[in-house]
Formats: sequence, structure tokens, C-alpha cells
Amino acid sequence: MSMKDFVKEFQKFALKGNMIDLAVGVVIGAAFGKMIDSFVKDIIMPPVGALLGNTDFSNLYILLKDSAVHGAPYASLAAAQAAGAITINIGLFINTVISFIIIALSIFVVISMLNKLQRSAQKAQDAATKQCPYCMSTIDIKAVKCPFCTADLKK
Repeated sequence: MSMKDFVKEFQKFALKGNMIDLAVGVVIGAAFGKMIDSFVKDIIMPPVGALLGNTDFSNLYILLKDSAVHGAPYASLAAAQAAGAITINIGLFINTVISFIIIALSIFVVISMLNKLQRSAQKAQDAATKQCPYCMSTIDIKAVKCPFCTADLKK
């Protein structure tokens, strides 16, 4: 395959509607993920932390190994990491789990609404169509002649 054929083939592939839809979906999904992360960190977790005694979840961690340079205690997770301490970042994990749950719930709601719309559109289409008794094709309900097999249909 020549380079010219390769470029032509890639152009056909890249300009397909599905490819563009996928690209738009990825961009919107990334923006949605950032929005949900901000929602969890900036809106949900501060009140939860306040209810649990002014806990900042992003700074919850377990110290596995102290830094050789600076000893514990550290003022924050960032300070511990900057000092080179080894930590398990529980608070960041909790934020990520909550973000995942909110994203999964949001996607479930959107998919449920889309499925409901598709079902109602299908019902409307089914109400406006009938099946030809001869060739079993789906045709308009007002048809008196099948456009597929040309059979005359009873009214």
C-alpha cells in the first residue's frame, strides 16, 4: 500500500460519523469528569468533613515510612510527599470513589432517559406502521399497496 493510499484510507476512517461522535464524546466525558471531581472536592466533601469534625479528606493519609530528611508529623499530605515520606492516600481515594459513584449514577440516569425516549419513539413508529402480510416488510399504515412486493393490501 502506497503512502497516498494509506492517507486516503485514513481520511475515510477519520471522517466517518462514528469517529467524530466518539471524539466529541471523549472530550465531553473528560470535561464532565473534571466537573464531577470539582463537585466532590469543593461542594460535597467540605460539609462532610465539617460534620466529621473539620476533617479535610484530601489530607487523610496513613504514613508507611517516614522521610529520611524530615521526620513526622507533617502538616498535610502535600508536606509529607514533598518530604519524601511514603503514604497511603485514603482521603484522595475516598474522593475518587465518591466521584466514580456520582459519574456512574449520572450516566445511569442519562442512559435511562435515552432508553425511555427511544421506547416512546419506537411506539410512535410502530403506531404509524404495519406489516405487509405477504413479504413481512414494515410499511406505512395508510399504504394500500406494498412498496416492496407490490401486493395489494386490504384497507
